[in-house]
Amino acid sequence: MTLKSFLPVFLFSLAFFILILQLVDLFGNLWRYLNNDVSLLEILSVSYLYLPKCISFSISPSLLFSISFTLGTFYANNELISIFGSGVSLFRFVLPLIFVGLLFSVGGFFFEEKFVIDTFKQKNELTKTLLKQQVSYSNTNITVLSRQNKVIYQVDYYNDNSVSITGITILFINKDGEFSQRIDAEQGEWNGNAWELKNCRIFQWDTDRQYLTEIYQDTYSSDLIDEPPSTFKKNVRNVEEMRMEEAREWIESLKRAGVPFRGALTEYYKRFSLALTPIVVAFISSALGGKFRKNILLMSLLASLVITVVYYVIQMILVLFAKLGYIPPTMGAWGTIIIFIIPSIWLFKLART
Repeated sequence: MTLKSFLPVFLFSLAFFILILQLVDLFGNLWRYLNNDVSLLEILSVSYLYLPKCISFSISPSLLFSISFTLGTFYANNELISIFGSGVSLFRFVLPLIFVGLLFSVGGFFFEEKFVIDTFKQKNELTKTLLKQQVSYSNTNITVLSRQNKVIYQVDYYNDNSVSITGITILFINKDGEFSQRIDAEQGEWNGNAWELKNCRIFQWDTDRQYLTEIYQDTYSSDLIDEPPSTFKKNVRNVEEMRMEEAREWIESLKRAGVPFRGALTEYYKRFSLALTPIVVAFISSALGGKFRKNILLMSLLASLVITVVYYVIQMILVLFAKLGYIPPTMGAWGTIIIFIIPSIWLFKLART
């Protein structure tokens, strides 16, 4: 009886929230589409690629609304009097709904990994192409740690078009952690395997390690200066567009290079916490269902929108704090779940039974 009443409402609310997200994306870019003469078929292609992401976003608010509306209807029609009178507790009655939330948590994680990531990445790339938005990977003032911190690069500017670096200082550290060599160069070009430096000044110890010697060379290359150009590029990659394995490798590469990685690590952890959102929402909505006895449709919709907005605002703030270093990445990703799971349990205990 519970699932039979719940499923139609859930499917309707899922379609409603998907439509809202699609319209927000469409009207947010509509004037850009018109300015660039984008055809209707191309706009529909963008919407189609955005559909899996919309489904992923819509599951939690749809669960919240449909469970609240279903239980509110039962309470308003006094249909649960006989259920509770026969000794069936509220938890036992809503257990199928909580199990649905669990299924969406597990299934949503794999759905995100297998379908959403690829289509969302394609959608973003297609949107940039249609709107003629170019992304520059050139970067300035870059410090990179390489070869387990034994080679340190300081580069004034990386030119992604010519795959070259200018204003270069490279420090070499020996196995004892002591300075062994320094190279200053005006420019460097990537030959496919290593950097070829031009107009170099090389400082290194003499044989007795008492004096620094200085050598001038027009060109210089070594197998030790083989840090790939991708390390020097501006970090415009998005963890949301990476699969789990790719995201882990990307974060490890950021750590090895000594560049900021807290933001990427927070987004990586957030993917796991978001997967638990449906089960948390199922608890909250099960407790809220009995609070509405009048205007159930309006109140359920209003509650789902308010809680969803509050949830994502708190999550956005915590993620921002984690990226800025005020809190650990784990707290930035999991803090929202912790904040909402405690009142959901409390509301569940106060609910009618």
